[in-house]
Amino acid sequence: MSGFVEKPVPVEVPGLIHLHTGKVRELYANASGELVMVATDRVSAYDWVLPTEIPGKGRLLTQLSLWWFERLSDLVDNHVVSDTPPSGAPADWAGRTLVCRTLDMVPVECVARGYLTGSGLSEYRAGGAVCGVSLPEGLVDGSRLDEPIFTPAIKAEVGEHDENVSFATVAQLHGEELATRLRDLTLSIYTRGREIAEQRGILLADTKFEFGHGPDGLLLADEVFTPDSSRFWPRDGWAPGRSQPSFDKQYIRDWLTSAESGWDRASDAPPPPLPADVVEYTRGTYAEVFERLTGTAPDLG
Repeated sequence: MSGFVEKPVPVEVPGLIHLHTGKVRELYANASGELVMVATDRVSAYDWVLPTEIPGKGRLLTQLSLWWFERLSDLVDNHVVSDTPPSGAPADWAGRTLVCRTLDMVPVECVARGYLTGSGLSEYRAGGAVCGVSLPEGLVDGSRLDEPIFTPAIKAEVGEHDENVSFATVAQLHGEELATRLRDLTLSIYTRGREIAEQRGILLADTKFEFGHGPDGLLLADEVFTPDSSRFWPRDGWAPGRSQPSFDKQYIRDWLTSAESGWDRASDAPPPPLPADVVEYTRGTYAEVFERLTGTAPDLG
């Protein structure tokens, strides 16, 4: 069992139709048929949306995605029309709202891995491959791969596990041409992001993207290279063979699985609220990676 520990009640705004409550974002449609995407301060881990928020997180994710969209525009267009909240929206939507083109979303989570860790490491240990991609023997937690790999997953509903699949499975479900386009775009975007991050002393271990069909072709959607969608490691702290220090949700995951939390991940019980020190540490790491990448401090409101 998993999902929301406490299901949020979406804000009603005149002129907007509420479409969906996601793990982090609330989705609306405006009168023009555009998607209005509002990033909240919610945080998820282990398929649970936790009862504790990270203040300012929604604004940071939105600002960082916009920064990255600009730097990727020559590789792929994106769905953003405006970052101005609709008329009548609550004041606190400023800085965390994107008005976007409505796309026919491809139901594939497009994951790129340049380092071996997380579920990829578990899959490798079980069979020497990740999503059907064979890897050399002797790799450990944190090993850098010779070449980045495309390891897609089939998206699941909130509270369910995304299912890691092979490229062949994506091709079978969506056709060889689209599967190849998804793979090539994913790896080219990841490579660009990794190069930019490494120039700033950060290793981009892995990341995930979402794409959708628009009138002019395949577009990058949702978020890109945020601490929610990516694993960021400080380059000077990288040491294969152990868990790496990180600028993402790993600190939350580690606390939830520690004896201190008292939570049994294997049970049906929801995870407990996060303590104040975990919230502040996580907020600080998100802000630090933002500043390292962009050279400016985030506006957390």
